[in-house]
Amino acid sequence: MDRVLIRQLKIETVIGVYEWEKKIHQSLLIDLDMAWDNKPAAASDDYQHALCYETVSNRLTALITEKPIELIETVAEMTANCLMTEFDVPWVKVTVMKPGAVPSAAAVGVEIERGQY
Repeated sequence: MDRVLIRQLKIETVIGVYEWEKKIHQSLLIDLDMAWDNKPAAASDDYQHALCYETVSNRLTALITEKPIELIETVAEMTANCLMTEFDVPWVKVTVMKPGAVPSAAAVGVEIERGQY
């Protein structure tokens, strides 16, 4: 199976468990590896057969900024569920990083894999 990749999709949203975090926007960086059969798109050079990374990016931005979320684990699960149900992606690896969450680390994050590859 081929993969469609999105790297460091930056989403500004309300994320966190502390009260001060619930009053500000913070950045999340999301990496996606999505299983997708690229052969039909490549053979036809037809956009309709491709998994559109712009459409995916816009949908995830809307989903994640829709309401405040406390945990990046929730963001990862929401992302995987959206990709599998709305875009028919059979397998996905989602990495969600939260830069600056721990002062001594560049970023902290979670990574999940869902579906069948």
